[in-house]
Amino acid sequence: MWSSSHLKVLLRTLAADLHSCCRSQAMKASGKHLPKVYVTRRIPPDGIKILRQSGCCDIEQWDSDEPVPRSELLKKVVGIQGLYCLLTEKIDKELLDAAGPSLKVVSTMSVGYDHLSLEEMKKRGVRVGFTPDVLTEAVAELTVALLLAASRRLIEAVDEARSGGWGTWKPLWMCGSGLSASTVGILGLGRIGEAIVNRLKPFGVSKFLYNDVAPRHELAQKISAEYVSLLELAKKSDFLLVCCALTPETLGICNKQLFSNMKSSAIFINTSRGAVVNQEDLYQALASNQIAAAGLDVTVPEPLPTDHPLFKLKNCVILPHIASATVETRNAMAALAANNLLAGLKGESMPKEVPLK
Repeated sequence: MWSSSHLKVLLRTLAADLHSCCRSQAMKASGKHLPKVYVTRRIPPDGIKILRQSGCCDIEQWDSDEPVPRSELLKKVVGIQGLYCLLTEKIDKELLDAAGPSLKVVSTMSVGYDHLSLEEMKKRGVRVGFTPDVLTEAVAELTVALLLAASRRLIEAVDEARSGGWGTWKPLWMCGSGLSASTVGILGLGRIGEAIVNRLKPFGVSKFLYNDVAPRHELAQKISAEYVSLLELAKKSDFLLVCCALTPETLGICNKQLFSNMKSSAIFINTSRGAVVNQEDLYQALASNQIAAAGLDVTVPEPLPTDHPLFKLKNCVILPHIASATVETRNAMAALAANNLLAGLKGESMPKEVPLK
């Protein structure tokens, strides 16, 4: 038997749902239109469910796993109040002009936002939501997996086993580098860098070094990491992991100068953004055995053409930008982006908003 308090809670919930439904129907019947929202891709179910159940926006969606064509996007944003986008959409002056003054909020399902023209949005008073934090664990896990794949030559080994190259056991065949007693360098010590360090400690890493725009004293002390210059990071690291954001300062920061100062036995890993690496310089470093191996989850462009020289190298492992690709993480990103969008439409505080300084 239900208690009176339980019944009251149930009735309040039903009343709230009914009110939301009736409000939506009443607005439509009275000729008042709900705010228009355009969603630029087929997104994980948790995100679209939140938008649909809110009852406070009129949703149109590009229902495909492939990016919406630019010409189509420019047509669909006309007169919208909210835009839910991904990294693949360039939200620039042209698009903002097409959307017009009705646009209140842009919510990107990504932690990076270099595809957004923040200065243009600031001029127009358009608020911006993004999805940090929720992908930290997944990216850290994938970074460690990529490091192991590159350092222990796992892709090479699989290819040898499949192609018949696996003969008798040989003492020196397919030997890679181990993490035990090594020095690991982190370029960009944020939440993801911290999560990576915590996952690598059980492997017996001897020392963690890092470089960032400025020393991160409190975080570095917490995880026992030492701040060094970029040059020292290159020279001393057995494994150099790139976790920094893409900014004007980090664009192409991993270049010939960096690679030429790394150990010939060093492993280079990038799970941040492709543009922090000069790929031509990386190719030369790998092809000449200036460094031992590399693992990339991000490239320029994406997808990387199948005839790109990096694919021809046995000592380069390339993944198709899957660092956050767990079902749980992608749903969490989609939900956060949806809640950011709804808050922006209502003029409320977003769970995660990009500060437009």
